Amino acid sequence: MIKDTALVLYYTKDNKCSFRALVGALETEESLDDLKVYFPESEKELFPELERADKKHEIIILGFSFFTAQLRDTGILVKKIREKYGRRFIFIAGGAHPTGDHRSTLGLGFDLVVTGEGEETLIQLLKKIDRGEDFMTTRGIAFLDDRGEFRSTGRRPWIDLNRYPPFAVRHKKFGFMEITRGCPFACYFCQTPYILGGHLRHRSVENICEYVSVMKGRNLLDFRAITPNAFSYGSPDGKKPAPARIEELLAGVKKILGPQGRIYFGSFPSEVRPEHVTKDTVALVRKYAVNDNLVIGVQSGSQRILDLCHRGHTVADAYRAVALTLRAGFKAYVDIIFGLPEETLEDAQLTIKLINDFAEMGARIHAHYFMPLPQTPFAGVRAGGMNPEMKKMINRLIPKGVVFGEWEKQEKIARGG
Repeated sequence: MIKDTALVLYYTKDNKCSFRALVGALETEESLDDLKVYFPESEKELFPELERADKKHEIIILGFSFFTAQLRDTGILVKKIREKYGRRFIFIAGGAHPTGDHRSTLGLGFDLVVTGEGEETLIQLLKKIDRGEDFMTTRGIAFLDDRGEFRSTGRRPWIDLNRYPPFAVRHKKFGFMEITRGCPFACYFCQTPYILGGHLRHRSVENICEYVSVMKGRNLLDFRAITPNAFSYGSPDGKKPAPARIEELLAGVKKILGPQGRIYFGSFPSEVRPEHVTKDTVALVRKYAVNDNLVIGVQSGSQRILDLCHRGHTVADAYRAVALTLRAGFKAYVDIIFGLPEETLEDAQLTIKLINDFAEMGARIHAHYFMPLPQTPFAGVRAGGMNPEMKKMINRLIPKGVVFGEWEKQEKIARGG
């Protein structure tokens, strides 16, 4: 019986979005209604929750979702749990890093990895466990067999976002709403197109509005979208904005939320591409949203590096986007990645010039450090060095509030620190 099974999810701040969607998917399966789900939000909460679950349930499934930057800490935590409980629990991993690198994840002590989108895979896993079937035959997982040999059951087809809720209504786990999956640009440092596909899958306006109504019924009046590029919403290919579709979305959400509602679009937790920042798209944000900034993904001031990364936009696009954003009365937060592969002194100097130019224009720089991510063309590329001139410039701008971000922490992780 599924009531004898518990699902314990390591529900940390950085991984809540994934679990909200997964539990929302479980809520669509009537046979799983009696499943008890635990949501410890920290290591301090995790062990007491495991103790409670261990006393009440016969089968315990412990789920982790994590990024490459969390790999080391996740491995340490899994080891602690294994040392205390041995093989008592079924350890499952999913998310960006496990999907990109099944083998290293299994090496941390996981029993299986969900390879790709987890909604349908997790439902099938739990149903097989409930029926006492061999759940290692579930499509969409990877594992090590009894001889320690790697096995994979293959990837599932892409899901239709409209088939599953964006969050877990019954479990009261609400948050940002994913409106698009996939990306057609295939940037060499980014996992999104390689894990979620190069074809855009949009949640329909009707579906989004349905769940916005659910939110409003619980007095949740802030709408934030999860998408690789907010200005790609409704676009068939994602390479050219579809302002009419964006307006249909924003107008529909605003009508439901009413005057007390707040729409954030093109800002955290999403961003926009430079060439998609146009008078039309910016005007729509001004008309319907309340955010005072746009997050613009630029990444480098060197056209050679942008081309090498397969970015698909120009440095000139970046200057136009920042200027247009500022003229419209928004703050411009510009994403830049330091230490990109094959970056030369000349490339670094071009990025330094771009940062200084943007700072003088009034923009702020959200600094990142390149990390080679699994299942991307740059997966096997070593992180480049940080140019001393660039470090000097950054240290000068940080006290002025022009540069922010966790690039130093990312650099340490990328270099194995």
